[in-house]
Amino acid sequence: MDRRKFVKTTAVAGAIAAVPNSVWSALSGLGGDELERKIKGLLPQLSLDEKISLMSGVLGNTAKEIATGAFRPGQGHGYTGYTVGVERLGIPQVKCLDGPRGVGFFYKTTCFPVGIGRGATFDPALEEKVGAAAGYETRALGANMLLAPCINLLWHPRWGRAQESYGEDTHHLGMMGAAFTRGVQQHVMACPKHYAVNNVEDTRTTVDAVVDERMLREVFTPHFHKCIEAQAATVMSSYNHLNGPKAGQNKHLIREILKQDWGFDGFVVSDWGSAMDDGVQAANAGLDLEMPTGKFYGAKLKAAVDEGKAPVAAIDEAVTRMLRQLFRFVGPDYDQGYTQKNIAGPEHTALAREVARKSMVLLKNEGQVLPFTGIKSLAVLGRLAEQDNLGDHGSSRVTPPYKVTILQGLKKNASGIKLSYSASATEAEALAKNADAVVVIAGLDFNDEGEGHDRKVMGLSEEQIELIKTAAAANKRCAVVLVGGSAITMEGWVEQVPALLMAWYPGMEGGNALAEILLGQANPSGKLPIVFPQREDQLFPFENKAAKVEYKGFHGYRWFENKGLKPLFPFGFGLSYTEFKFGNLKLSGKSIPKSGKLTVSVDVANIGERAGEEVAQLYVGYPGSVVERPVKELKGFQRIALDPGQTKTVTFELSARDLAYYDTVKSAWQVEESGYNVYVGPSSLKEDLLMGSFKVSGA
Repeated sequence: MDRRKFVKTTAVAGAIAAVPNSVWSALSGLGGDELERKIKGLLPQLSLDEKISLMSGVLGNTAKEIATGAFRPGQGHGYTGYTVGVERLGIPQVKCLDGPRGVGFFYKTTCFPVGIGRGATFDPALEEKVGAAAGYETRALGANMLLAPCINLLWHPRWGRAQESYGEDTHHLGMMGAAFTRGVQQHVMACPKHYAVNNVEDTRTTVDAVVDERMLREVFTPHFHKCIEAQAATVMSSYNHLNGPKAGQNKHLIREILKQDWGFDGFVVSDWGSAMDDGVQAANAGLDLEMPTGKFYGAKLKAAVDEGKAPVAAIDEAVTRMLRQLFRFVGPDYDQGYTQKNIAGPEHTALAREVARKSMVLLKNEGQVLPFTGIKSLAVLGRLAEQDNLGDHGSSRVTPPYKVTILQGLKKNASGIKLSYSASATEAEALAKNADAVVVIAGLDFNDEGEGHDRKVMGLSEEQIELIKTAAAANKRCAVVLVGGSAITMEGWVEQVPALLMAWYPGMEGGNALAEILLGQANPSGKLPIVFPQREDQLFPFENKAAKVEYKGFHGYRWFENKGLKPLFPFGFGLSYTEFKFGNLKLSGKSIPKSGKLTVSVDVANIGERAGEEVAQLYVGYPGSVVERPVKELKGFQRIALDPGQTKTVTFELSARDLAYYDTVKSAWQVEESGYNVYVGPSSLKEDLLMGSFKVSGA
């Protein structure tokens, strides 16, 4: 029998099992009903041992082995985790690689800006390209599943993995996550994670997240639903407990909401290691695959089936779900057209640079300090300027073939400008005084925040604050660039600095992208996907050490608006080197039925002197609601490019169903017959927004 390999054998992938062509000819290219019949026909041919082996992962290589290239062919293949497959029936392996900012850990892959930086682009079309690039590189390395996107709701800015997610707003999260999912699944299976209510790191495997049904439905899961609507193949459960049981063993979360209510037809995989503690409970709840080992599935699950504690029907369902997605994505010619030569090649690295440019947020620019044009000398200060600062060193870590630091980027792009650099505070004053302009690079790195550890404080170190004050006092043309994965407080120094830019962790091309922004070769256009508070005491306490955390009320910009607090910088905020004006807000009607839709349009004009990009944002308020709701919440956004003097009309479509709240008494979504406010503008700040109103009345 002629046999083809699932994936081309390479030094990275090792030897992979082969597939009988006869099986693939029977399964590939089939319609939904026919495929289901074929899978149903395969189930009786599988032994119980084989079924459970499909549900039980095998640990991949260690980080050290991946780093040194000491792979073990036939065992680890260099993957984060995998399953063994069933060769005699042509059932392929699941082969997983991380992660959210590019394929990790130690392959020489493209490193994009972190998720929150990409969230700051407010550009789903661009994010779909990022997903497609990451999906291609995953497949070129022989894997078929990318453990991304990370779409945890950013509840508090001190969460250690804030950088991996897109931000604090569920609508924004869903739009960006769905876009990444669509991109990845041009090539391999995507795996949105971590489902659900995963918001701390220090106690992530033991904390019980307590949340009522309305908040679960309205705040913590809608972004996952959008990824399911984008046909995500898999979903990863989270480490934490949820209202008692582990999230991966929570029947209501997995079987009832994800699979029944949303109609998810893919499979659910556990997070790696400590996401399960009871295989029977997990199987009954609907968790389909334990990773990275079969500690609670494997032999224990087989024994539970033999003892009648776990039904065979649950096993068959899990296997069916896995086969459905494996046969959807993995065929006999799986490797054809994919080459590792394209990994971190010119196309993908150019994309990384574009994303980095569009992610950077100009927060302050008094006196038009930026861009640095017409200068002959520039002082660059701060140790982070020369540090390879790509973000967390946990599971999202990426090791690209090269990294452009901020200092390297400035040296490469600052033609004709004399650069001086120092990481020393003692040299800062002299360098700043003797230069035409000065830029201080400050912020965070993997020691401050990351997987497994939350941030201890929200502000900068005293050393960095002193450096900023020294530079600002010595040179009036001073800009500060902040690097980090979440909001940073700026007490005691922000007033002294005329220009401020948030660069996040900008990826392998970040140094070049930042140089282009600072030197005026590109126009900043990012928007904040998270509120920046003036002080941490404006926020509710961050309960990252508690055994149980009750999530209630509001967070992010909803919290600030509900409490009447003024943030340092609001959600959706970001300046430009040009100026935009919003006007002519129009609504298609004054009233719509519960089954209807409303069209909202606004004119956006570039009234400045250079081309730029703006993000028009649509918010809805609920002044007549009978239940507690936010002052307003994001319901749409569009990124547009405008030349000087150009005006474009931006149109949003708002469905009455987008206005619904979850009625816990009726266990159903309800659209109120009431009055609603519409707000459109460049940020969530009230003063920036145009307002209209309409009613929902009748069926």
